[in-house]
Amino acid sequence: MTDPLLDIQALSKSFGALRATADVSLALVPGEIHALIGPNGAGKSTLIQQIAGGLAPDAGRVILDGRDVTGLNTADRARLGLGRTFQISALAMENTVLQNAMLGSVGAARNAWRFLQPVMGDARLRKQAEASIERVGLEEAANTPVSALSHGQRRLLEVAVALTLDPKVFLMDEPMAGLGAEGTARMTDFLGDLRKEAPILLVEHDMDAVFALADRISVLVSGKIIATGTPDQIRRNDDVRTAYLGDEVLP
Repeated sequence: MTDPLLDIQALSKSFGALRATADVSLALVPGEIHALIGPNGAGKSTLIQQIAGGLAPDAGRVILDGRDVTGLNTADRARLGLGRTFQISALAMENTVLQNAMLGSVGAARNAWRFLQPVMGDARLRKQAEASIERVGLEEAANTPVSALSHGQRRLLEVAVALTLDPKVFLMDEPMAGLGAEGTARMTDFLGDLRKEAPILLVEHDMDAVFALADRISVLVSGKIIATGTPDQIRRNDDVRTAYLGDEVLP
């Protein structure tokens, strides 16, 4: 069996009497999209924060490409190859598309002194950023302020910023959120190709997109994984259908 590039081992987190995640384990192997789904309040956001480094778990480990990164912060995990997009945009709205992508390249640099240099004058970083925005189809908007982009373009730019990190794995938090039918179709096609470069842990509410893209699906309910399997296995799972009854309908 192929070793996982991202291995989540028994992560748990409580807030007082509320146990937000309870012994959550899942793995992401090369070439796959592993979707994480669950009803509202299931603990998905808390789990993603623990994986990304924004929230320390009470127990458990996060292994990235064979290295225990549980004690590392978000920036250090990014430098080691964890590329992330956000549920709520983290872009610098006053800056241009190219500037945002270049800032992503700086974040990947191993030497902190680069933050003190004139970023836009760095030809290598500029080339890397231009290649990333071209891949997502935003090259014509390179000098456009992010505030002037459509919602769908901003989601694509977030992917471009993650690409500048040359990640080993992608952690994508609701990349389809707010996209129309055309934007969702374009993002679905893009992610389907992207998995060939680095596997994707996908958190998404759009069930049509999830079942079209995912190789495996894990279902989180009340902080616990209740099922992991192929889309067909999850679709036929009675516990999963019960968990979604009255909330979301599986395709």
